[in-house]
Order: sequence, then structure tokens, then C-alpha cells
Amino acid sequence: MALRISLAQAAEIAYHSRQQFPNECCGLVAGRGGRVERVFWGTNVERSPFTYRLDPHEQIRFFKELDAMEMELLGIYHSHPRSPAYPSQTDVAQAFYPETAYLIVSLRSADAPAAEVEVRAFRIQGGVITEEELAVAV
Repeated sequence: MALRISLAQAAEIAYHSRQQFPNECCGLVAGRGGRVERVFWGTNVERSPFTYRLDPHEQIRFFKELDAMEMELLGIYHSHPRSPAYPSQTDVAQAFYPETAYLIVSLRSADAPAAEVEVRAFRIQGGVITEEELAVAV
């Protein structure tokens, strides 16, 4: 089943990525039945262009909000400021939620035109990377 995200939500994630450039950004997407209903911007406490770690206090707060709204965690997103939208070795090693999608945003620069922003989704289970369909609609 495809992960469904609106064009506005994809643009919001791309905007967050640009805001954090040259460092990686990170956050969560949540919803129901595979359809994203909410994007949670996170803070990358690593402040690094090569890795990310969501602020643990934000993560707890986000999970509490998910429970209160009766939504499920659909995906974890982060950016690759200068590399392709494909999981790195670090991403694979730190894929602690095999049941969720990992969305990766690739930028060529902070001012990359929308056509140059790439967003892809993956499942990472037991070190195996599988690309997931990401359906972007208006």
C-alpha cells in the first residue's frame, strides 16, 4: 500500500529541509490508513550535515499527541542536504522502526528549485532497504 501525502505536506517537509540546510532536518509524519494527516517538525540535536537524531523530548511529546489524536506513526523523515534520497549506511544502522516508512528528502542546495527536491520513501527491515510507493496528490 502506498503512503499518501499531499503536495502541501511534501512541500512543508521540503521547506523544513531548506530551513535546516546545510544540516539534516528530521521529523515525523502521522495519519490513518496510510494517509498523512500531520507533519511534525523535529529538532535534529546532532546539528550535522551527515546524521540526525530527533530531540527525545519532542519525540515523547509527538507520540503523546499521536495517541491523543488516535493517529499512527506513518513515517520518519530526514534530509540529505547534498546526497541522493537513498538510505545511507548510518540510516540503515539507525532504522529502529522497521514497521514505519523512512522518507528522505534530497536537496542540491538551500535554494534548490522545487523540481530539484527529491522525496522518496523506504522500509528498512533487518538491514534490507525496500523502496515504498509515495503517492503525492493535491
